Amino acid sequence: MSTTSIHPVIGFIDKTFVIAEFELRKLRHDFTELITRALQPALWMLIFGQVFARGGAINTGNVPYLDFIAPGILAQSVLFVAIFYGVNVIWERDLGIVQKFLASPTPRAALVLGKGLSAGIRSLSQTLVVYGLSLFLGVKLNWSPLALFNVLTIVILAATLFSTFSLIIACIVKTRERFMGVGQVLTMPLFFASNAIYPTSIMPEWLKTVSHLNPLTYVVDALRTFMLADSTSAFGLGFDYAVILLTTAILVVIGARLYPRLAS
Repeated sequence: MSTTSIHPVIGFIDKTFVIAEFELRKLRHDFTELITRALQPALWMLIFGQVFARGGAINTGNVPYLDFIAPGILAQSVLFVAIFYGVNVIWERDLGIVQKFLASPTPRAALVLGKGLSAGIRSLSQTLVVYGLSLFLGVKLNWSPLALFNVLTIVILAATLFSTFSLIIACIVKTRERFMGVGQVLTMPLFFASNAIYPTSIMPEWLKTVSHLNPLTYVVDALRTFMLADSTSAFGLGFDYAVILLTTAILVVIGARLYPRLAS
């Protein structure tokens, strides 16, 4: 690869991280956001998870239900954090920040990807919460450094994917009221049409088809494989990563094309 072809790539990466760092600086003004986000996974694992584990209503094979659900709750937490990220973009539009971004020489894809990465880094706090709860509840976790690295990588990629999807919705609906309505409508189907809280083997055939088209299914599968001791992937880790990366790339391209519409 020539030097002239390397420079644009380095510039794109640099500008992406500049946007991500700009977004992350907002956390310094409101750490309560991280605390409130911890409540949702705690409620799901301490109440929902334990009740269903005691009831034995869902067959998860040789994996205890609490072990099975822990990666699903982490994926759910990332989804819930990221899917409403687009409302921040609408706030930025109202404050005139979007117009300043669009007037800068920063590539639109770098703007979108940078915002997505910032959501991914914010979601890492959910990983600490879910791991802490899992340890408290006796979930058999895989503590190898490679497994932990992959869990963090998947969390960042998943949050980037769903926050970019959220940004696309914001670019289409353009108002906070419409966005919140659409976000709430989409969140539950994405969550329940996945393997987060029950295996795909017990789903009716039509729901299995939907779950196989749902990127959250592959996020959960990868997290379950790396988080739990002696766990194997249902689809193959290479396929999980490919789906997550390809979907993210497609959404970033779409988001880059739609982002200027937000300012109009």
